[in-house]
Amino acid sequence: MTNLPPPAEELRFLDAELRQLDLRRAALLRRRAWLVHTLRASAARQPALGPGAAPVGPSAGTGTAARRPEATAPGVQNVLLVLGGVLLTIAAIAFTLVSWGHLGIAGRALVLGALTAGALGVPVALLRRGLRSTAEAVAALGTALTVLDAYALHEVAFTGTDGVGYTATASAVLATLWAVYGVCLGLRHPLPLAVATAHLPLLLWAVAVGAGPYTLTAVSLVTAAGGTAVALRAAPLPVRIVAVTGALGTGAAGVLSAGWLCWSASGPGPAARAAALLLVAAALALVAGRFVPRPEVSMGAALAAGLCVVAGAGGVLRATVPGEWTVPGCLACAIALLAAERTPLHRPLRQGLVRASAAVQGLAVLWTLPLVTGCVLGPAVRVARPWSGTPQDFRDAVFAGLPRPPYAGTAPLVLAVVAAVLVVAGRRGARRPAFTVGALVLGWAALLVLPAVLQLPYAAGLVTHAVVVAAALSFAVRSGRADERLSPPALTALLLALVASVSLALASAASEPATIAVLATLTVLFAAAGLRPGPAPFTAPAALCHATALACAIGASAGRPPHHTALLVLVVPAVAALIASRTGRSRATVPVEVAGAAAGLLALALAVPEPTMLALVLSLCGAVAAATALRPERRAAGWAAAALFLLATWVRLAAWDVAAPEAYTLPVTGPVLVLGLLRRRRDAAVSSWAAYGSGLAVTLVPSLLAAWDDQHWLRPLALGVAALAVTLAGARHRLQAPLVLGPAVLALVALHELAPYLTQVVGALPRWAPPALAGLVLLVLGATYEQRLRDARRLREALGRLG
Repeated sequence: MTNLPPPAEELRFLDAELRQLDLRRAALLRRRAWLVHTLRASAARQPALGPGAAPVGPSAGTGTAARRPEATAPGVQNVLLVLGGVLLTIAAIAFTLVSWGHLGIAGRALVLGALTAGALGVPVALLRRGLRSTAEAVAALGTALTVLDAYALHEVAFTGTDGVGYTATASAVLATLWAVYGVCLGLRHPLPLAVATAHLPLLLWAVAVGAGPYTLTAVSLVTAAGGTAVALRAAPLPVRIVAVTGALGTGAAGVLSAGWLCWSASGPGPAARAAALLLVAAALALVAGRFVPRPEVSMGAALAAGLCVVAGAGGVLRATVPGEWTVPGCLACAIALLAAERTPLHRPLRQGLVRASAAVQGLAVLWTLPLVTGCVLGPAVRVARPWSGTPQDFRDAVFAGLPRPPYAGTAPLVLAVVAAVLVVAGRRGARRPAFTVGALVLGWAALLVLPAVLQLPYAAGLVTHAVVVAAALSFAVRSGRADERLSPPALTALLLALVASVSLALASAASEPATIAVLATLTVLFAAAGLRPGPAPFTAPAALCHATALACAIGASAGRPPHHTALLVLVVPAVAALIASRTGRSRATVPVEVAGAAAGLLALALAVPEPTMLALVLSLCGAVAAATALRPERRAAGWAAAALFLLATWVRLAAWDVAAPEAYTLPVTGPVLVLGLLRRRRDAAVSSWAAYGSGLAVTLVPSLLAAWDDQHWLRPLALGVAALAVTLAGARHRLQAPLVLGPAVLALVALHELAPYLTQVVGALPRWAPPALAGLVLLVLGATYEQRLRDARRLREALGRLG
């Protein structure tokens, strides 16, 4: 039987063989590349072969393909023809401009006529021979010569005529001639050139006769209509591209001009004339969109048509009605465009008109954005000067020191109308939740800005905002699901209620009674909404935040200092801990605890200036944390409670001017040692360092540092006794941490106490005694080095066997 190697050995052998194959293949590829390069270089140095010579080199059996040409024959042909046509055109222009004056009238006519006739007639013969590209090049020269003929004719025969008018006539004649010439001969370039030139005559004639802006705008639209007709009817692609480009350019210029004339008109008459031009542009866009085969282009044309209609109507309204009603008028026109959904128009056209309506409605909503932003954020200015006095009306309370948006009287109407449109549009279809969310936001904004727009009394404005908050909370509560999850409309309503409540609380800061009443109302509203599990993660923390603000307001109203107000604020963390214990593991537990912790931090910040009150607040916070730690899932809060109690003790000691470090360290050492003892009883594997090391070090080390600078005997004596007791306890229970820390502290204390006597002894000895003593010690240590190492090893093993 074959003796197979182990798998690992066989795998190593295969890897080695594969590496050898890779190296061999790389060497062969390098050799092949060198051979190919050598053959190509030799082929490039050989002279051209005769007709009967045999090929030598890469094409003669080496397997190397012949070098491909870098340019194709048609490409070379086109380059040559274009270059030739360009050179001839340049020569003709130079002849016309430079050498024209050296010839008489007959010579001029003969030369230009002969050149033009020849350039336009030669393509006929070339086409019969099948040379279409050459014919195109020569015909291009002919078309360029016709332009020179028109220029020369003006310089000779029509010198006194207006240049703009002559250019208009010449462009019309040339466009016609080029179109006929291209159609008759079937050439490609004359027709696009004729279409591009055909966009000039009407505009140039209007400029020549001194037409006004309305006439020029109408001429631009008529030109765009002609270009659109050509684009829809023409078959060749270049002609359609030129026609579409020209129609878009002239049409855009006409629409922009008409819009500017309509919105800058000084009276209804001029505005109506410009609006009529915009309606013409809209009709042109709709007709073009109807016959365009691509749906997206039809939709874009209908969108442009809808915007033109609304712009025209808005311009007329701006010149007719007061300024604040311009945007509502445009909004009404945009809503009227929605009726296109019930018309027999082409579907892309209907979609485009609906999108135009949506765009105008979006712009109308953006117009109201400064007012809404001011109503939400404007009251924040009151925080810098709280309780400065009751404003005259609610608008003064909102825009205190801020600029007021102009023409904002109809903003609530605009928001309400758009919200109603969204409600109607969202009755059916898959987008109903999105439409409902949009309607909620707009309706909320309309109610929010209404008191400022109507200049309601201050109290009435606060009541209106409170009603808005209550309505939003009610909608969120009623729209909640059974599985404690909020639907998008309910979540939106809840967020709107939170924003409105903050704005209301800020607006109430102008008056002391209003502040207390509003904060109490908001606390009750959000607390009531927090009884439902769905909105509770949002409403319960909001209620606690408003309650915290209410506590601060009550303390300030009573004239109490901030550190006394801190005790009132501590009610909020206590209530939060109680609520969290009742909610269990619901989604509202963590937000409630965070809100309570934030209130506790605020209470601590208020009590900082008064150390005695700060110690009391810390103790109360520790009590709340200890109560929280009673819950099984919040055992970690016990550490926070211990830290708070310790900080309270330290602050109290500092307030009493206690400087002894033991007063600060012993309250830490006792609980830590007790915890270590309990821990070792539960788990015997816990080391003495983990159980008692930190507790002993917290007291022994600071006391040792204090005793080192203490000149009295009481502290060193007490510390020595304590260290001796720790040492004896460690020896009794065979614990490593007490046996290391106790003797070390005791030795250092003894050294500190004996230091003066040692100094005296050293001073009494001769100068040679210390070096002699050091040398003797070194000799003894060197002589017994091995024994000392063995003893040290035994001591380490003995300590390791201790607990």
